Amino acid sequence: MTIQWTSSVVPACGTDVVVTRGGAGSPVIILHRDIGTPEHLAFYDALAAKHEVIIPNHPGFGASIRPDWVRATRDLAVVYRALIGTLGLQSATLIGLGFGGWIAAEMATFAPHDTKKLVLAGAMGIKPPEGDIFDQALVSYIEYVKEGLHDVAVFDRIYGARPSSEQLVLWDLCREMSFRVAWKPYMFNAALPELLRGVQAKTLIVWGDDDRIVPTSAGAVYAASLPNATRTTIANAGHLIELEQPDAFAQAILPFLASA
Repeated sequence: MTIQWTSSVVPACGTDVVVTRGGAGSPVIILHRDIGTPEHLAFYDALAAKHEVIIPNHPGFGASIRPDWVRATRDLAVVYRALIGTLGLQSATLIGLGFGGWIAAEMATFAPHDTKKLVLAGAMGIKPPEGDIFDQALVSYIEYVKEGLHDVAVFDRIYGARPSSEQLVLWDLCREMSFRVAWKPYMFNAALPELLRGVQAKTLIVWGDDDRIVPTSAGAVYAASLPNATRTTIANAGHLIELEQPDAFAQAILPFLASA
């Protein structure tokens, strides 16, 4: 099945967000990582075979312009809440990948009884009780992406042995924006575990079994904080599960999306 993907610019909170859409069915919104997202992924196609998939590009992370006023991850969450209203997607499931998982979690706290479902994959946003979230400032763009993989051979398949200048520029923009909104404290909100306790959404927490970016102890805090959460682990996957194990990741999520 060939998925037809289209992109458009949607206004939200006085800024413009580039939104990519494909597939048909009940809507899911995928919030991408702090390294941005490739335009096409097998994981996106797998979900779009059964659902309408909506992928906004975070403001300031490449395709979408950077609003000067956005200074915190919760600001991005507010933009996306406005975007959901504009698109009429109040019943959509939120799927957050890494940094996007943090945004999704913050969004859920704004509407604790109205968020339908959440999928949080290796989500940042919570200070791990054991270990630390990997500080990307310590390594190059390329090294940071490779650190997120269980099998570094996947890097060449997705980005090429020598990533293009355009890709390096994109990673530079993503890193700059990440530091702008999540530098001190780095990649977490100390209040988030308490704020999540009121969220009633059915939640699936997914972690790669070799995630070296966000310790699994953060996932345990998410599970303890969210009243209706379950956890699952994807084998032979690092932080970037959708790149390494797209089929296994989709097969873990699809039954959850179809459940009552």
